[in-house]
Amino acid sequence: MRLIDAHSHFLRCDALVNRYPGESLPSGFVFSAGIHPWYSTDADFGCLEEMLKKPCVKALGEAGLDALRGPSSDVQTEVFRRQIDLSERFEKPLLVHCVKAFQSLLAIRRQVRPRQPWIIHGFRGKPQMARLLISAGLYLSVGPKFNADALKEIPADRLLIETDDSETGIEAVAAAVAENLGRPVAWITDNCGDNLRECLGLTRTGK
Repeated sequence: MRLIDAHSHFLRCDALVNRYPGESLPSGFVFSAGIHPWYSTDADFGCLEEMLKKPCVKALGEAGLDALRGPSSDVQTEVFRRQIDLSERFEKPLLVHCVKAFQSLLAIRRQVRPRQPWIIHGFRGKPQMARLLISAGLYLSVGPKFNADALKEIPADRLLIETDDSETGIEAVAAAVAENLGRPVAWITDNCGDNLRECLGLTRTGK
């Protein structure tokens, strides 16, 4: 299995497929499982823990903070912190959804000092924010829409690509990123695939 897509809501063999607690985990795919901040009030941690025990679930998420939608920041923060604890306990990287809450996110990160990788999915921020997140040790995953200037601030070893909930194929995302960076498409897919597999604790050749 050649994993390239760091986050997809569709069953794709080349993707880390997003699942919510209680959703099925069909064989032949690699998954992330987590409680989205929008649904923090319905958090089912028991179900999530059972999913995290499955070998096919390689990451926790998407989890995080959203200042524009969902319950109060206090509720979201509590649920997010509990998922950070699970990420550390199960030794699985954390796929992060963050909207207009990066300063709060970074404050939490400084407090908990996680050992597991954190991936900001769907990053569309400006160059200054990209530099700030990179300096804090995070990976940045970009999708079909991204800030071209910020993309140039992401080091090769911290860059991931994704399709999210778009029906756009990962090769189209790779082509757009390649055009902006002046790199061959094959280099983008190979580099980002290697980064993703490294985050997930898989071999360079993948499986």
